[in-house]
Amino acid sequence: MPGQILVPMERIERAILMLRGHKVMLDADLAALYGVETKALVRAVKRNEDRFPHDFMFQLSREESDVQFRAVFEAIRQLMAPREPKRRRIGFGSEEQP
Repeated sequence: MPGQILVPMERIERAILMLRGHKVMLDADLAALYGVETKALVRAVKRNEDRFPHDFMFQLSREESDVQFRAVFEAIRQLMAPREPKRRRIGFGSEEQP
């Protein structure tokens, strides 16, 4: 369709998280997919609540937010950490004496 940009499926799949037993996307990720600011997306949804299912959007609890932050921080830390150099094993051969 003219004027539409297709988003790679991998990008969408990476943004989907499992939370409270449901597949969800964070508002920031959804806003990025649509090319709008997060606060604009949230305002639009709140302004049009009657157009969305009642469970379309919910707020993370403090604990859930902390868990998500720690998971993202750990993933970033692992990506930025220098890789361990591959170590070659030094084999020692021995022969048993009869």
